[in-house]
Amino acid sequence: MFSDFFSQIGIFDTIRVTLVMSFFSTLIASFFGTSLGLLLERRSFPGKRIVVRVNRTLMGLPPVVAGLVAYILLMRRGPLGSLGWLFTIRGMVLAQVIIITPIICGMVYTSAARMAPIIRAFAKCIGADKSQTNRLVIKEMRSEIYFSIVTGFGRSISEVGAVMLVGGNIKNATRTMTTAIATLQSAGVFTDGITLGIMLLIMAFIVMLVADRFRKEDMYDENL
Repeated sequence: MFSDFFSQIGIFDTIRVTLVMSFFSTLIASFFGTSLGLLLERRSFPGKRIVVRVNRTLMGLPPVVAGLVAYILLMRRGPLGSLGWLFTIRGMVLAQVIIITPIICGMVYTSAARMAPIIRAFAKCIGADKSQTNRLVIKEMRSEIYFSIVTGFGRSISEVGAVMLVGGNIKNATRTMTTAIATLQSAGVFTDGITLGIMLLIMAFIVMLVADRFRKEDMYDENL
C-alpha cells in the first residue's frame, strides 16, 4: 500500500512521463542509431576509424554531460531556445536521444562489421541487387538490431541525471520514476524509494516481455 508521500510525488503522472519519454526517445534513437550504424559499416571514407572511436567514446558519455549539452541547446538564449522545450518531456527526449543514439549505433555497427560482409557475399552469389542486398542484411541482423534497441530502452528508462537537468523534476509534468526515487531518497523516505524502484523493474520487465512476444510472433510469421 502506498504511503501519502507517493500521492505527493504524483505516482500515476510519474509512470506516464516515464513511459512516454522512454518510448519516444528509444524510437527516435533507434531510427538514427540503426541507420548510422549500418551506413558506417557500409561506407569507406578517410577518417572512418576516428569516427568509430569517437562513437565508442560517446557510448560511455556521462548522462549529466548529455543533459548539460541539451540544457545549453534548449535554454532561452540557446540555439533551440525558441522551441520552448526546456523543462518539458520533449526536452527530456532530446537529452535521451543524445545518450542512446551512440549506444545503438555502436552496437549495430559492431554486429554489421562482423556479419554484413558474409551476407553480402551470399547475396552476390544469388544475384541480388543492391536494394535486395540491403534488405537481406537488415533481415539477417534483426536479432542484433533488436538487442541494440532493447539495450537503448533499458538505458533510457533508468536514466536520472540528464532528465533531472533538462526536465527539472516537476511534479505531474516532467518527474520520472528515477527522479522520483532520487526525490524520495533526498527526503529520507527509503522504503517508498525501494518500492518505487521495484515498480520500475516490474514495468521494464513487462515492456520487455511484450517486445519479446511481438518479436517471436514476427519471426514465426516469417517462417510460415
